[in-house]
Amino acid sequence: MTKLTIMAFCLFGLFSCKGFKDLAPDEFEKMFSDSPEAQLVDVRTVDEFASGHLQGAVNIDWYADDFMDKATAQLDKSRPVMVYCRSGKRSAAASAKLAKAGFDVFNLTGGFLGWQEAGKPVTKFATEMFRTQSGIPVYIALIKHGSLEIRYKGLSIQIDPVKEYGTPTDYEHDFPKADLILVTHEHPDHLDLNAILDLSKEDTRLYLNAKSHGMIGRGIVVENGGRIIIPTSIRPESSVLPEDIVISAVPAYNTTPGREMFHPKGNGNGYVLEMDGLRIYVAGDTEDIPEMAELKDIDVAFLPVNQPYTMTVEQCVAAAKVIQPKVLIPYHFSKTDISGIPALLPGIDVRLRQMQ
Repeated sequence: MTKLTIMAFCLFGLFSCKGFKDLAPDEFEKMFSDSPEAQLVDVRTVDEFASGHLQGAVNIDWYADDFMDKATAQLDKSRPVMVYCRSGKRSAAASAKLAKAGFDVFNLTGGFLGWQEAGKPVTKFATEMFRTQSGIPVYIALIKHGSLEIRYKGLSIQIDPVKEYGTPTDYEHDFPKADLILVTHEHPDHLDLNAILDLSKEDTRLYLNAKSHGMIGRGIVVENGGRIIIPTSIRPESSVLPEDIVISAVPAYNTTPGREMFHPKGNGNGYVLEMDGLRIYVAGDTEDIPEMAELKDIDVAFLPVNQPYTMTVEQCVAAAKVIQPKVLIPYHFSKTDISGIPALLPGIDVRLRQMQ
């Protein structure tokens, strides 16, 4: 969104640019959809956020004593901030305080309740939103452990869906049927036939490594170095457009002596997904292997951090320094303390999210 557009919102609002602007659900939705740089903030409690929220929102609790410290650390004053709460009262107070601190703020009138009454979409899972080169939104739902969903142009891509590991996931009711399912390897915290069946429709495509295929007897085997192209529109199969989804299977394995048996070289996959210039790396179960030096222009990287099975914190930091992603989201970390990673990677946007 240009400064001119932001000024237009302010001129027609009830508040000047020194304060904040109230937006009804339709206006709020349109602004967020049209503004690649907009920052969406849910100021409700952690429990409220977990029960359902807007896709792409980050949670900063207004009631927390360090609300402004967290907001200042996480939000960029050069980009608009869009705020909501349950009914609009907390978000109005938070908006006023953020505006006073120098942020350009837009508040959702009626809050989450008004959003739902207007029939707008919500999700139960923490979701990160990114934009492709053309500004198309890509939503990544952080389900748990190694399980993710990527939503792009109406398509749902599930990666390592597992129902019962950790907190049970009701894929049948919480997610749409998947257009594409990717499985990194055959371990039960990554391969779950019941989850795959719950997510499958007649034309769902399932790609997985050879051992996973051998265990469940379905899907298409893709090995390290394999390439998959998923068209996002109907046309001759021979043509590939920039907005298509291009997926590369990359190596994922252990290197520490005595731990190679957990994930032997040549068996499991990591995946690099590219859509309209946005490149997302989901590493699977791996250590900081030499092949990571071949990964270029990664926008978002999911790196696992739980030795003895994957990486130590130090290995994750080393891998990130090699890959140089714009955004790093550690995942698959179980009880590993990952709190020190951001300080060790000052040049990378490290986002610590609940992925246990």
